[in-house]
Amino acid sequence: MNDLSHQVFLSNAAENAAENATPTASSTVEIPYYQPVANECALFELAYQRQLPLLIKGPTGCGKTRFVAHMAAKLARPLITVACHDDLSAADLVGRHLIGDGETLWSDGPLTRAVRQGGICYLDEIVEARKDTTVVLHPLTDDRRILPIERTGEELTAPNEFMLVVSYNPGYQNLLKNLKPSTRQRFLAIQFDYPNAELEQSILIKEAGIDLALATRLVDIARRFRQLKQHDLDEAASTRLLVYAANLIAAGCPPVEACAAALVEPLSDDLDTIAALMEVIKLHFGSGKVSTKTS
Repeated sequence: MNDLSHQVFLSNAAENAAENATPTASSTVEIPYYQPVANECALFELAYQRQLPLLIKGPTGCGKTRFVAHMAAKLARPLITVACHDDLSAADLVGRHLIGDGETLWSDGPLTRAVRQGGICYLDEIVEARKDTTVVLHPLTDDRRILPIERTGEELTAPNEFMLVVSYNPGYQNLLKNLKPSTRQRFLAIQFDYPNAELEQSILIKEAGIDLALATRLVDIARRFRQLKQHDLDEAASTRLLVYAANLIAAGCPPVEACAAALVEPLSDDLDTIAALMEVIKLHFGSGKVSTKTS
């Protein structure tokens, strides 16, 4: 299948998925803004239509979480997000018994709630969770689509509307933090990256209401910073940080100060590195006033 045929196929499939989605009062739900970079929206809808779990890989602040929120609203499904961490246990996801008012009550965890509601469960930075935690996902990510709850003896069958989405940043991978092959191969996967310059400019214009000239300066700064990743910087300047800087400037903050707070200080604690990054900022903005608003 050539590239053009592939894109037509994805476009048609996305339309079919939208037609087959469960009807709700979606017209009253505000869909979070998201600027598509490739065919990720169509692929997400295909995965939803076919009840397939999805893995999203990409650097910090490139739009993974916004993308999932956008798609959940577009499909009119409730979204339950879990920020994974080192202490996240299977019980945190599935649920546990709680004692209150002299009796023991069962409390569903976020994964169980999503299954019961037919929602989208999004596990952000899944590699941060303990290794034994991800095993609980396995029955939900094959043709069984079940969630056994050992403590209550229940076995929930996920409805067609339920979808499991996980994400992680490959840049943080190491021998201790990685998905086991037996888990990775249960998911479809989409690789995210920062958008190209033109798309990133349009995102800043939309998100902060700045003009093209300012958006172009900010994006160029980010491109220069990203060239320093793995040399002087551990992490690249993200699109999220660019939006922060643009919003500060749009609110009246001087551009150099806004970029220092949003683009420099969050990236490094090393004084020499900070000084070098500030030189890049000053080269772009100098001391003159900068127009911010679109006409």
